[in-house]
Amino acid sequence: MNRRSLIYRLTLVGVLLVAIAWLAFHREFFAANALEQELQRFGSWAPLFFIGVYALSTVLFVPGSVLTVVGGALFGPVWGTLWNLTGATLGATLAFVVARYVASDWVSGRAGERLARLIRGVEEEGWRFVAFVRLVPLFPFNLVNYAFGLTRIRLGEYVIASFVCMAPGAVAYTYLGYAGRQAAAGRVLKVCK
Repeated sequence: MNRRSLIYRLTLVGVLLVAIAWLAFHREFFAANALEQELQRFGSWAPLFFIGVYALSTVLFVPGSVLTVVGGALFGPVWGTLWNLTGATLGATLAFVVARYVASDWVSGRAGERLARLIRGVEEEGWRFVAFVRLVPLFPFNLVNYAFGLTRIRLGEYVIASFVCMAPGAVAYTYLGYAGRQAAAGRVLKVCK
């Protein structure tokens, strides 16, 4: 690795760490009412702004479930699911690419045998492993996005498996946000008769 590449990588890591620390002290930006006020300023561009906020938030370790619930409350169950899923996939892809660019070579060069075996196992299973992790949300979403970037899973497989297998969770959390907002507004949702 040449010196210029090292400086770029260290700068990117520094910027990410500063942004993560800043957001840790300014969580109020992700409250539903604060996001709603910002979205109103963007008019018909509000969905694109929301997708961008969601993607950036994913890279900066903001819990995705919180934003997914907010997306459901603000956009409803159908459009909210689409915007949430798009933002989550874009953010997961960005984190994957950052990890692959910044740390993959470094980690693979210093990985112990146990970590090397784990990485090889993930790589052998490819999209199936991504699908498992997305469908069984036992692993922290934001951290997993970076971890997959340390493997040699192909980007296309990662993106498609993530999008498809995050859909059930996106539907559930989006509807939760929508139903919560409807209930708070005093509307009764008729799910079963």
